[in-house]
Amino acid sequence: MTENGWFQIGFFLLVIFLVTKPIGVFMTRVFNREKTFLDPIFRPVERLVYRLTGVDEKREMRWTEYAVAMLLFSGVSMAVLYLIERTQKWLPFNPQKFPNVEPGLAFGTAASFTTNTNWQVYSGESTMSYLTQMAGLAYHNFVSAAVGIVLAIVVIRGIARKETDKLGNFWVDTTRCLLWVLLPVCLVGSLFLVSEGVVQNLKPYTTVELIQPYTAQVTGPDGKTTAQTITQQVIAQGPVASQEVIKEFGTNGGGFFNANSAHPFENPTPLANFFEMLLIFAIPSGLTYTLGRMTGSQRHGWAVWAAMAFLFFAGVSTAYWAEARGNPLLLGTDQRASEVQSGGNMEGKEVRFGVANSTLFATVTTDASCGAVNGMHDSFTPLGGMVPLINIMLGEVVFGGVGAGLYGIFVFVVLAVFIAGLMVGRTPEYLGKKIESYDVKMAMLAVLILTCTILIFSAISVVKPYGTAGITNPGPHGLSQVLYAYVSSTGNNGSAFAGIGANTMWYNTTTAAAQLLGRFFMIIPVLAIAGSLAKKKVVPESAGTFPVTGGLFAGLLVSTILIVGALTFFPALSLGPILEHLLMNTGKVF
Repeated sequence: MTENGWFQIGFFLLVIFLVTKPIGVFMTRVFNREKTFLDPIFRPVERLVYRLTGVDEKREMRWTEYAVAMLLFSGVSMAVLYLIERTQKWLPFNPQKFPNVEPGLAFGTAASFTTNTNWQVYSGESTMSYLTQMAGLAYHNFVSAAVGIVLAIVVIRGIARKETDKLGNFWVDTTRCLLWVLLPVCLVGSLFLVSEGVVQNLKPYTTVELIQPYTAQVTGPDGKTTAQTITQQVIAQGPVASQEVIKEFGTNGGGFFNANSAHPFENPTPLANFFEMLLIFAIPSGLTYTLGRMTGSQRHGWAVWAAMAFLFFAGVSTAYWAEARGNPLLLGTDQRASEVQSGGNMEGKEVRFGVANSTLFATVTTDASCGAVNGMHDSFTPLGGMVPLINIMLGEVVFGGVGAGLYGIFVFVVLAVFIAGLMVGRTPEYLGKKIESYDVKMAMLAVLILTCTILIFSAISVVKPYGTAGITNPGPHGLSQVLYAYVSSTGNNGSAFAGIGANTMWYNTTTAAAQLLGRFFMIIPVLAIAGSLAKKKVVPESAGTFPVTGGLFAGLLVSTILIVGALTFFPALSLGPILEHLLMNTGKVF
């Protein structure tokens, strides 16, 4: 570990703190339909959209109507993406003449991008046409992010409103989110990334002659391996910048290239790397301020932010320590940081970014439901790789995905307040509203859906041959690979311990099912809580009211998150990364 590495981590957290208020204030004004500086541009467009679609912008919905609209919109969008993938061979903007995507992969990808997961078991530059990338995948990057944000706004409205069953209009909220929040930043951000070297064109791939040809072992159709001299290289390109910026800002994570943000055409410079990390946390962090502003308790919003920031710093510190100390089995190898080397465990990491920025990126992308990577998590040390795994297991509530992080931590807020009420022997209250048995049951249902989906699918995959066939490393690391696949899918993250062979019918189908369960089956009970809270009366505070502001509440919230995660997943972690770490220290690797 170096002073420079700690400075970069601290500076990143400081910048996130500084952008939280302005982003939070702007989103509050957008979703409260207050005047913003973008109104002259987008208000006429918004009215035109409503005229064309027949939406009554003044009509509000109950939580059940909101949920049905969201499910129908997501279902139709998923079907359209599947259709594009299955017919891309005959559609335009396919200069490489890629064939249609096979059914299992097309279904898994459609489910993945619809749920904001962006789980990829294919190489984008050799599978998806430009049209599929733009009209299919990039489109879903926008709308799935917008859906997550407006669902968080509904939860905030449920907390803020009283004695009503109206929580807004899904079509209006989604339209405003796309026009006011996502599109402007993505337009400016994509131009910035182009200035840094991210490509943006519709040209066919370029074939170039190698200055230094090399010999490679090539396996032919008959299974025989022969030596072949490679004299040319195909350089993939395409509309990358426009997809890259929403991939990060919408916490989607799906890369145009297989190497994702480790590819120089997606993430060419340290400044671009910092900018992309900033985009990932910008909206989730800003939503905590929106929570405080819309509910009239700004201190509560900051308490939630503080709990998230504490968990973030604990995670990145652990990962940085684990990777910076290197591999203890490489005896005689200098793994210290110096002027000529970055030191530590550099396997699977970009030399442009080093250990500090790789562990920071890995922590950020798994704290949020993003899944973008600038290094391979499969190559991290056991404890270093355990941090991204735990981040997702906790429900990605450490800032979290756009919207998903806020409504995810809302579940833990309800549980924390309930526990506090039990401690003092009073009916628990949250910002003046009684937390009753129905609310706690819905919160626990959301937690159980996440837990059961991960553990059941993982258990089947490590005992059945169609699951174990994808494991590339035996022993505890193989368990970590399988566990990460379902943790990432259910948590709608999309990153992977990329060593696993997941492009099979079993993994394509079950990970898609996990993604749909983790997205939609979790949000239904959360919306139910929001609808329940909106109907309640506000009761005045008393001497027995547990304050949901300040350090005491933040500490209780952190404890609730950690205890639930530890009790649920500790046995699986013990058999996976923890056991692997202990065995590594005895001289055995996998």
